[in-house]
Amino acid sequence: MVAQSDANYHQPESVEELTRSNIETISKLEHAASAKRTRGDILADRIAAFCGSMNFVWVHVAWFGIWIPINTIPHIKHFDGFPFQFLTLVVSLEAIFLTTFVMISQNRQGKIADRRNHLDLQINLLAEQENSKMLAMLEAIMQHLNVPEEDPEVRILEEATRPEMMMEQIQEVMEAEEQKREEENR
Repeated sequence: MVAQSDANYHQPESVEELTRSNIETISKLEHAASAKRTRGDILADRIAAFCGSMNFVWVHVAWFGIWIPINTIPHIKHFDGFPFQFLTLVVSLEAIFLTTFVMISQNRQGKIADRRNHLDLQINLLAEQENSKMLAMLEAIMQHLNVPEEDPEVRILEEATRPEMMMEQIQEVMEAEEQKREEENR
């Protein structure tokens, strides 16, 4: 859990200070998630990072660049002659393990992304609830001061957002768009 003093959390003196505080909070959350990795996760992350680098490509270029000539040049004893069955076996095993390490790393990163998305959703819902409440309070102030309300959208915006209804609407629209594309492609 990231601890931050409640006394100065929302009292920045500038936008830069506010953004720096937010960045530091996010950095602490990232560090906390990173600290919870198991040894296997750390190994998988390091292997996946190396496999996604140009160094990995150059290692393989050198490896194949040495292996193939050694096993094709005449008058040299070949340990894996053409069609390089042992090389094929080694590369196939490497691919299996690398795929596994990358999947382990991606699964862990996916869980972190899911948590971030959940946090974003919670913050967005809280912000929406705060905005709806502020609109209701402003309307009450306007009524108290006898200020006429001229914007019909305010009533709509004051209503609490229902996420489940929004998800249904999103699903309906997306399915309709997908069906429309499928019909156009026929």
